[in-house]
Order: sequence, then C-alpha cells, then structure tokens
Amino acid sequence: MSNTSKASQRIAALLDDNSFVEIGALVTARATDFNMKPTETPSDGCITGYGVIEGNPVYVYSQDASVMGGTMGEMHANKIANLYDLAMKTGAPVIGLIDCAGLRLQESTDALAAFGKIYLKQTFASGVIPQITAILGTCGGGLGLFPTMTDFTFMEGKNAKLFVNSPNALDGNVITKCDTSSAEFQAKESGIVDVVADEATIFAKIRELVDMLPSNNEDNASFLVECNDDLNRVNPEIAGCVGDTAIAASILADDNNFFEVKAEYAKEMVTGFIRLNGSTVGVVANRSEICDEEGKVAEKLDTVLTKKGCEKAASFVNFCDAFEIPVVTLTNVTGFEATMCSEKGIAKAAAKLTYAFADASVPKVNVVIGKAYGTAYNVMNSKAIGADICMAWPNAEIGTMDSKLAAKIMYEGQGVEVINEKAAEYAGLQNNVTSAARRGYVDYIVEPGETRKYVIGALEMLFTKSEDRPAKKHGTV
Repeated sequence: MSNTSKASQRIAALLDDNSFVEIGALVTARATDFNMKPTETPSDGCITGYGVIEGNPVYVYSQDASVMGGTMGEMHANKIANLYDLAMKTGAPVIGLIDCAGLRLQESTDALAAFGKIYLKQTFASGVIPQITAILGTCGGGLGLFPTMTDFTFMEGKNAKLFVNSPNALDGNVITKCDTSSAEFQAKESGIVDVVADEATIFAKIRELVDMLPSNNEDNASFLVECNDDLNRVNPEIAGCVGDTAIAASILADDNNFFEVKAEYAKEMVTGFIRLNGSTVGVVANRSEICDEEGKVAEKLDTVLTKKGCEKAASFVNFCDAFEIPVVTLTNVTGFEATMCSEKGIAKAAAKLTYAFADASVPKVNVVIGKAYGTAYNVMNSKAIGADICMAWPNAEIGTMDSKLAAKIMYEGQGVEVINEKAAEYAGLQNNVTSAARRGYVDYIVEPGETRKYVIGALEMLFTKSEDRPAKKHGTV
C-alpha cells in the first residue's frame, strides 16, 4: 500500500494477509479553484484496489477521512467508477468502506458528474456482481444512496452516521430527540442496514458473507464447499421452533451456521443464508417468537404479513434469484397485519413479495411448519405461485382461515353447539394438511426432525431446474 492511513488499515483488516494491490495510488485532484492547487490530496482521499477474501477475488475502495475530510471530488469518484468497471469485467464483488464528509464543494459540477457516474455503475452492476457497503464514518446526502443501491450494508454501531437529510434538518426533530442518522435507527426503522457491529466484527462478518456468496451471477461453483455435516441428520427439537424460525434455520443448516440479514428490521420476517450440503441457500421464514440466548421466549409477534416484512423478504428473494441461489421458505402465517398504518401500504408490499416469489426462476421449496391461512399463505411461496416442492409437518394447517371463524361465518346465528360441531368438521375436511396433500397442494408430509434431509433431497432434485418464461424486458410490479 502507498500509505498507512486508517483507510488502508481497514483494507488490511478486511482482506487476506498481504493480498491487496492498490490501483491509482498516485491519483490526485485536478481542481485548482478556491485555493485547491496547493492542497495535497494523496489518492484523492480514496484508496482503491483488489485482493482476496478466503481466496475469493474482491475489489475494495476505502475512503480516507484524513484527506479533506474524505470528501468526494472528481478523481475520487472516478477511481470508484473505474473499480466497478474492473469488477464487472472480471466478475468479482465490490466492497465499499465509507467514511466521507460528502461532495467536495470546491469541485462543484466536476465532482457532481463523477459522483453520478457511480450511481450508473452501481445500477449496471446490480444483479451481476454482489455489492457490499460498510459505513464506518459519515455517509450523508447523496452518498446516502450508495448503501441502498448495493446489496448488503454493514454499519459501525457507535460513531457511524447514515442520512440523506441530517436529523436537525427534519421539521420537529433534533438529534437529541431522535437520531435518524444512527445505526440503530437505520437498522430498526429504515431497514437499510443488515448488520450493526464494531469495525472488527464488521470485517469478520463481511468475510463470512463473501465466502457464502457467488462471485457473480454466472458463478455456480466457487462458493460451494465440501459438507462435513450429516446430510440425514435428524433434529426432533426443531418441532419446538415453529415460533422462532431463526433458530429453526440454524438447526437445518450445515454446521448450524445461519447468516441472518436485516435481523433488527421487521423481526416477524426472517431472511438470511444457510448452507445445505455445501451449497448456499436463501431462507425466508415467518416468525412469531423471539427467543433469548437461554431459549426462553423474550418477545411475541403476530403470525401475520406486515408491510415491512413483505418488503424485506421481496428484496431478499430478488437478490437470491439474480444470483441463482435457491430459496427455502418456512411458512407459518394466518393473515395480514390489520392496522390503519399498515393498510396504507400492505397491499402493494404483499404484491411485491408475491411477484418476487412468482417471478423467481431458482429452485423454490416451501415447508409449511405451522398455520398457512388464506391469501397470506399464497403469498409465502405456495405451489399456487410457483413453489417447485411444498412439504408440510403433520400438525400443519392449510386453509382459508381458522376453522372456528369459518364456521361462525357459514353458520351465523345457529348457536354455539352447531358452530363448534361445524368447526370440527371444517378442520377435518379442509384445514388439515392431509386434505391439502390429497388435492396436490402439498407434495409430501415430513416429520419435523427429518426436514433437513428432505429439503436437501428436494434441492438436489431441482439442481438442473430450467423453465421458460414469457419474453419481456422486465416486469412492472
């Protein structure tokens, strides 16, 4: 490396030892207005280059806050754009380490045009190579779009800031009242940030994620690993994880390793990656409980689809489909969130999730582990919208709604005894999983403890899946 700044130290901490090769180390600012000529701008405040993570090639840029506050000038931005060009040519991920005071005002339209060029490169790269952002300092204004244009965002928990408008610029708000630029806000409220941690943990988690992902959308081998876990491992304890499906996902996974994304956002919907027989698989699951480290229920959630949960899952499914990563769903849902606030956006959000599942051409496996009622079940990767295999646990329930509620509607005013009788009849005829299997809506019924081997078998069978879709430029949902 050309220097020992904090920016270069961060790259060294992220990559395999001695693997980084810097590109454009001698680039400096061209601007001379506003006394810029005598100002030294080594690397123009941005170190760019390539290296490896666990042997996987990656491209990295790291902003240097010691050079004019890490502000983004023309040459600074052009270096990042050039890095994207190289990454696209060679098919490798781009990782951005953000620590920037914003656009360099002294360079005005030159900086603005180069800045916009990065948006263009991010757009072209989307769905072709994985893009990862780590916010380690300030990321504000137009730079706030960088992490939302990329696939995964990590954020340092104490000092990093992410915003478009600073908290004090928002009517009726001051930073002491609500710090909208904080990692906590951006992880829990906006859902932009996938992981909040200290810098060392962030680098470790990025390394873990890169090792699980393909290098590009045509890579079907480099991210596979040898599986030393028992493919037929039986875990009867998973039956107790209908509520907290993050635990269920880790039980299913090779070596019990589950990489959850956006864990703090829309907690009623779980998204993340596991490996099954060495292959990376995306998991989407409904969650009604959050358990603490001792396995005790710490928080209860409703078994419903929410606006935020649907948006979170739809974005994740789109990523998996773009990079040929199979999707497994663990379904336990009874309906849609019913609040005034939710009603403003739940239909559109549910439509986006429906479209994401239906449009995805990767192998799709659905496991009904609890209740699967009504349209909400259809949305959660049902066979009706294109799941290749749907399996269910013996005690699962699949139907239009709870049997007692259905009986009350069909036999309104006919007394408690009649309603109870008809509810039992409805449950036997319509809501049980055997009834769904007889109609072909469930392919097979599996004991909870054997879920792992059946899911692995289904994905192996679907490995060569190929299907034709209508010719079109793209959908509009």
